[in-house]
Formats: sequence, structure tokens, C-alpha cells
Amino acid sequence: MPHERKGAREPLRDREVLLAQYLYVLIFASVLFSSATSVVNHRHLTTEDREEHRDYNDNMNGALIIDKPAGMTSHDVISRVRKIIGERRVGHTGTLDPFATGVLVVLVGRATRLAQFLSGDEKEYEALIRLGFATDTGDVTGARISKDEFHAKAQSTQSLRREDIEAAMTSLRGEIDQTPPMFSAKKIAGRRLYELARRGEEVERKSVRVNISQFEARPRNSLLLNNRDDGTRDLAVRVVCSAGTYVRSLAEAVGERLGVGAHVVELRRTRAGRFAIDDAITLDRLSELMETASIDDAMISPDAAMTHLPAVCLSNDDVTRTLHGVDMQIEAAQTRNWLDSQPVRMRDLNGALVAVGIYRETGSTIHPSVVIAVND
Repeated sequence: MPHERKGAREPLRDREVLLAQYLYVLIFASVLFSSATSVVNHRHLTTEDREEHRDYNDNMNGALIIDKPAGMTSHDVISRVRKIIGERRVGHTGTLDPFATGVLVVLVGRATRLAQFLSGDEKEYEALIRLGFATDTGDVTGARISKDEFHAKAQSTQSLRREDIEAAMTSLRGEIDQTPPMFSAKKIAGRRLYELARRGEEVERKSVRVNISQFEARPRNSLLLNNRDDGTRDLAVRVVCSAGTYVRSLAEAVGERLGVGAHVVELRRTRAGRFAIDDAITLDRLSELMETASIDDAMISPDAAMTHLPAVCLSNDDVTRTLHGVDMQIEAAQTRNWLDSQPVRMRDLNGALVAVGIYRETGSTIHPSVVIAVND
């Protein structure tokens, strides 16, 4: 077999080396061009675009009290907050209808784990009930239901008396049963009720026990009822109720008792737990705070968000054990008036929230249920 000369392959190797170097130069030039284009494009981004492209922040934890505007779903608000603050982990403690405004408690970062301890808080609302006809959603966004469909003994709103209205509202105070409306975010068999309602479907819903601690009229211009040109009359009310109450259903119940039909045309949540409307900021204000690096002015620390719970102070050794999920023994004197399964704030020596634990009366221990701090 003829032998190949050693020098015969050297030109081939030289060509391979040159080709590899050429490809390397092309790739390097492509990367430089892409980076330069990205910088130029970023200079022309709008504020909203920059929010969407901002690197996500993994060190932001706490609660923001947002004044939800009308026309946005609660999910829309959460998406907007994510873009503004650059944090993926964002959630809320209680849905507001799209047409409603007011307090939406938004949890950020590791504080999202605290939702279970805040979602059951008492709520307060201001609402405007329109007496005269009902709608299929119970609010201003729905289609009108005729008097014949609604009530066999429908009467004119002009015949309503103050004592009739007060009697209707009094009958709805205290503990009552409410059936969730079809147009609601409640899930049945994994499906949102409003999704079924939009398809014209209606399913059986179990009634829920709620507590209406306050339900009172709030006269406007010294008038209990304000007349409208179409014959309807508006009743302004204030409601303080347990979580899970539907103010729309409450308004419908008033209309049923008066025989005139009713729906909500304005709804504003003025308080959720201890967080009042005076604590809330708009989404535009949140954007301004981020632009000026002043977000701490609005962010409520995890511990401050949970002040409705009793607290215990942990030593440094206790903190380490808590981070590893070890139960903490506690003296009986500290647990006075605590009930079994009471949630408890577990704080370090600086007052920062380490975890929320569950008190066990048997054995007098606190088990770390939701850990907030990070084990460094």
C-alpha cells in the first residue's frame, strides 16, 4: 500500500485552522452587534417597557396596600405590580370585582407565604345600591332583569319608606347565609363560576355562612334616597363584614325584601383587616417610588403586616432551630389566653419575622409552620 507523505496533509490543516478562526471572528462580531443593538433599543424604551424588562429582584419582601382602580381585575393589578417592582412572587389576600375600587393587600417575595393568615380578615366597604331593578351580575356591569322575572309583587321605588329600608337592612345584620353569585371568582370543580356564567351555564352552589357586623345607610346631601331621572333611587351604605361576603348579594337581598330589585353601582373597599384606604397607594405612585428608589416608604415589613398575631422573641440559637423546623418549648406564662392552634409570630432579637408558628397547648410548644427568614 502506498504511503502518504507527511507534508501532504499540512495544507489541509492550515485551511481548517483559517476556517475556524474566520468563524470565531464572525461569531464575536455578531455578539458585539447584538449587544450594541440591545443598548440602543433600551434607550428608546418607554417607562412601561423598562418595567417589563427590569431584572427581577429576589430581596424584596413585605406588603403593599394598593388602591385598586376601577376597570382592572385583581389579577391585572398583580401583573402590573410584578412589572413595576421587578419581583415574580406577588399575590393578594382577597379579590375585588373589576368595577370595584379600594384596598387590595398585595404580598411580595417571601411574604406571599403569609396570605393564609391575612385572607380571613374582616372587610369594610362603601357601596351605592341602586333600587329599581336587578341585574344578572348583581352590579352595574350586568344586564337588566325585568320586574316580572325578578319579583311577582314588584312595586315602585317611590313608595319606599325610611322604616321599610331600615327594617330590610336590620334583617341582614349578624350571621346570614349567602349563596355565591354565578358571576364570581369562586371555584367549583376547578372552574371559576364567572367562566360558566359567561357560557350561559348555572350550577348549584352551596350557601356560605357570613357575618355582617355593620350595615348602615349613609345619607348623601342629607337624603336617605337620591332620586334619578329613570325612576330608580340610590341608597349609599357602609358594610363591615367577614371575609367571603358578597356585597352584591347583600344589595340584591335588600331589593328582594323591598320588592323593587337592586344592584350595586359603586363599590369601594375601605379596609381589609387593619389596612385602611388611607394606607393605600395608587399604581402610578408605586411606579414613582420605584423610579426614585423609595419603595421602602410603601413596603410594610412581614412582621408589621402580622401585628394582629401574638409574638415571641427568639434567641440566636432559637432562630437556628426554627429555620430547621424544630419545635420551640415555651413557658406557660407567655401563652396566657392563647388557644390551641393559635398562630404566633416568631421574631429574632432585631424584631424581624423569622416564621409564623402554631402553638400546641399539649406540650406547650410552637411549631414553625411558615418560615420567612432565609438560612444564611
